[in-house]
Amino acid sequence: MFDQPVRNVMQRRSVLKVPPQTLVTKAAKLMAKKNVGAVMVIEDGRLVGIFTERDIAFRVVAQGLDAQTTRLAEVMTPAPDTVDPDKPFGYALLRMDEGGFRHLPVIKDGNVVGIVSARSAMDPALEEFVSEAHRRKHYRENG
Repeated sequence: MFDQPVRNVMQRRSVLKVPPQTLVTKAAKLMAKKNVGAVMVIEDGRLVGIFTERDIAFRVVAQGLDAQTTRLAEVMTPAPDTVDPDKPFGYALLRMDEGGFRHLPVIKDGNVVGIVSARSAMDPALEEFVSEAHRRKHYRENG
């Protein structure tokens, strides 16, 4: 799997693209509706940032910002790292690990063509197992 090109692993259909003026609340609702963890922030056809579920927690809620008035331009990660669809998936995972992030936009000829996430490395059965383990741990700790 790690030798496969990113193009074989990336998510295409679920890539959300929004302008930087989008309100956090609108972006969060789109993410929830599509069940995705990130949106690509696009301006004049180019990727200018990425906004993730972690940004909602750390950059909006934890900072006491109002999601109904805060624009993505204020809380997104500007100029995010990207990966070419022909690079090996293992290379993308290494970039995410080294950078401390979970989502990596896939760019071809300057355009967003997909997104790859650390979660893509998990097969569905393993992902379900890890999710259940986290749920049980949370239940034990917060009973």
